[in-house]
Parts: sequence; structure tokens; C-alpha cells
Amino acid sequence: MLAVLSPGQGSQKPGFLTPWLALPGVESRLRWWSVPAGVDLVRLGTEADADEIRDTARTQPLLVASALIAAEQLPLHDVNLVAGHSVGELAAAALAGVFSAETAITLAGVRGREMAAACALAPTGMAAVLGGDPDEVLAALETHGLHPANRNGGGQVVAAGTLDALDKLAAEPPAKARIVRLQVAGAFHTPYMGPAEQALAAVAAGITPSTPARLLLSDLDGAAVAHGRELVHRLVRQVTAPVRWDLCMRTLVGLGVTGVLELPPAGTLAGLVKRELKATGVPEIVTLNTPADLPAARDLIARHSGPPGHRPTPRARVVVAPAVGTFTPAEGLAEGAELSAGQVLGQVTTRQGPVEVTAHDSGPLTEWLAHPADPVAPGRPIARIGGQA
Repeated sequence: MLAVLSPGQGSQKPGFLTPWLALPGVESRLRWWSVPAGVDLVRLGTEADADEIRDTARTQPLLVASALIAAEQLPLHDVNLVAGHSVGELAAAALAGVFSAETAITLAGVRGREMAAACALAPTGMAAVLGGDPDEVLAALETHGLHPANRNGGGQVVAAGTLDALDKLAAEPPAKARIVRLQVAGAFHTPYMGPAEQALAAVAAGITPSTPARLLLSDLDGAAVAHGRELVHRLVRQVTAPVRWDLCMRTLVGLGVTGVLELPPAGTLAGLVKRELKATGVPEIVTLNTPADLPAARDLIARHSGPPGHRPTPRARVVVAPAVGTFTPAEGLAEGAELSAGQVLGQVTTRQGPVEVTAHDSGPLTEWLAHPADPVAPGRPIARIGGQA
């Protein structure tokens, strides 16, 4: 199985899109996408310096556009699985067919501008905590009033909060941990981004999303999301919620992923996968940064993708498992019961704990498709709601 990954903020480098403009149609595509992005993607990707592309309002649409422009050069029709880190999840959603590339870039533009505006409301920041005992690191963050904004795996947690609290953490780091301040404008993925979440929600409410055409992992909990409206809700919630990339990588292991392709600007996620999965077996990885990497990427896709036409996600009236584990239905819930949207149907017991399975729609519980103690994986049918799928 092949996973295609889209990186998040901090992976960009000055001029990283320059070689892509040599390909036919790329420059015109970027100029078209610059309209919904609200920024000049061509200039930002070729001429802007490091400080300019570090600006959240510019970085986020630039990163989504770079991933999508590279993906357009690839035969992804048989790819089973996509995921993205933070804003990269917008690109992953577009690749999964939840919405168009233009919608993804529009949302990235709104998200970037509103998060930049939220950063200006209070002096906040972020710092990477490298190493140390995970429980001790989280306890230290709580002691200093900080949030674990990113839990990236590979011994890396990103702390976020006030600058004063970050200074105290640096002065009193957890045992065997190193603190590295990040050059960002504020405390992303924390309650400080509340105004940005509200603004993005107002825009996202106008989207009519589609059911994902392939497995799409969510940064909220590493679960596969089978329904477009739920995915949009999670994308909005992600603005203030921690990025759980560690759980996404555990899902890759549980699914038996054998190949990983990271879209440009590539390298960060590949490094995390290598460190986190070294004990269980690192999949074959290709980092796609320039058109010169396209032959290797196409070869990886050909050798690790699913069978032609394979689509692992069931249709919309079927509730599917969000994670790898064993299924337990809700007590007393029988076929024929009338369900409401959001009702808990049961849980999947995973190595990280229980994950709830909820109804995405209202209607009668027509049929159980999984039974107590059945092993399940993301996308595995759990129950049918009303009529035929």
C-alpha cells in the first residue's frame, strides 16, 4: 500500500518552485490559483526570500499549491491513502476528491490570513521539545501552561503558548530534552487561534464536500475519515486542536503501508516516518522536490499502489471504521433502531485506546456489517444506515 503525504508549514524554502515552472502549464496553473489564494504564488515560490514565505498568510496557500501542482504530474488514480500535516491536510483532501484544488487553495488562503491575524492578538510562539520521556514532556508543558500543539512522533513534541511560558520551559527543560524555539508568528493549534477557527468555519460552511475516493487520514486522531462533511468539520477544528501526526504514522503501520511518497517541499515528513517506524520497518520512501524526482515517484507508485480501480472507501450510507483495532457495538443497539446523526454506534479498541464510531447520517440501522470483537481497519464497513449503500 502506498501513502502520499503533503507537508505543512515550516517545510518551505526560497525558490523551491522554480524548477517546476519549466513544465508545460505549471506557471499558468499557479497564476490561476493565485486568484483564490489571494497571493502571487509564482513570485512567492520563485523570488520571495525566507522571511516573506515564513509569513503564515503567504506560506499556507503556497504549500497547498506546491503539493497539488506536483500531484498533477503523477498517476495517482490507484493510490489508496493520502494524509497531510496541518495545512497539508487541505491538499490531501483535494487529492482524495473531497473538494477541488481551487477550494483547497481558497481555504488555505483564508486559514493563513486568519491565523496570522490571530497571532497579532497576543505575544505567543512555539518551541520544539526534542527527546525526553513523553509523559514527562507533557507534564512539563502543563506545568508551564503550554499546549502540545504538535505531537509529531520520533521524539518530537511542539509546545505552544505565551512567550514568557516558553522562556520558562527553556530555562527548566524536561530531563534529557532539548528546546528549540521555532520562527513562527504565534501559537498555532491552540485556543489562541479561536478567532481563526471561527472565520474558517464561516467560509467552510458554504462547501458541498464529496465522499473521499480513497483513505484519508485526519490529523486530529490518525483515523480514516469516510465522509466529506465530517472531514470539513475536522479541518476547521484542527486550527485550534493539536496535530497528532504520531497517530497518523501509527495508522500507516497498522495498515501495512509499504511505500511513502512525500510531495514538495519534501523531507520533513519523510524524516519523521524514518525515525518513528525504524523499529517496525521503514517503508520505501521517495521525496519529491523537483521534476527530476518524478521518475522515481512514478516508479514507487507503480510498485506500491493498489490494484487498478481499487477504491477502499465505501459509499455514503455505510458507516466505516476510523482506525485499526477490534469493534464493539454500543450496548442494546439493535438492527431496526432509529439513529440520529452523530449517535455513537460503538467503539474500535486500538493500541492507543478506544475510538468512537458515530453515525454520519440519520435513519434506521438497517444492518450490522461488523460484529463484537471483529478485527477492523480504516474504511472497513461497520453498519448500514437506511436502504442500500
